[in-house]
Amino acid sequence: MNISFEIVPRSLDAFDQQYSFMQTQNSAINVINVPDIQRFDIRSWQLATRIDRSKYRFIPHFRAIDFKIESGELLRIIDEFQLDNVLLVTGDPPEGLKRAYYNTDIVDLIRAVRRHYPALNIYAGFDPHRSGVQDECDYIHRKADAGAKGFFSQPFYDSRMIEIYAEQMVGLETYIGISPITTKASMNYWEVKNKVKFPKSFRPDYEWNIEFANDVIALAAANHLHVYFMPIRIDLGLYFEGIKFAVGY
Repeated sequence: MNISFEIVPRSLDAFDQQYSFMQTQNSAINVINVPDIQRFDIRSWQLATRIDRSKYRFIPHFRAIDFKIESGELLRIIDEFQLDNVLLVTGDPPEGLKRAYYNTDIVDLIRAVRRHYPALNIYAGFDPHRSGVQDECDYIHRKADAGAKGFFSQPFYDSRMIEIYAEQMVGLETYIGISPITTKASMNYWEVKNKVKFPKSFRPDYEWNIEFANDVIALAAANHLHVYFMPIRIDLGLYFEGIKFAVGY
């Protein structure tokens, strides 16, 4: 199985620190993905030169709202940075409308990129909290039909939901999101902003989140899925010292 580690590019120093930490971890981590966040100056694809791409698969995120298909700008970036993998997401409109954005449909963008790059590894996102399971699965398969070969999920907090989606993702390279929540404030944010419905057993502490992550890794391995760590404002050492990495299936 593949294990991906997400590094948010708040600054080059912050990126380098997390990259260095990640390199001290289990060698099972073999994918680095970098989100593209509009309030930061560093673009995801610019980190291509700071990662050992002979050791790690580098997957930068691109927001559809930032690209007009007809402009060819996204294609130029793929060529310039010699990208083998991209993760295409819709993206949220910029705060305060400080940057231009486009009403580019993510399915149309996936189709256009696939048409130009038949061999490119194109990934898309899915969100188990956004709508009903049937609607989300229909959306997943529309993206797959357009050319997405795999998917990265928003974080799960209930293994029962992972089992439901695992049945729908057969044949797709799927990464199950794991993002520890260790404060009540963060829990409230996920409930309000991302519509997460936590199981009654959930606790916003390291112990619960570490145990859950280990359960997800085992469940993913049993279902031929992959995992995707999204560590946000946590003590990386405290959290990852309890993670039991798995290799193979």
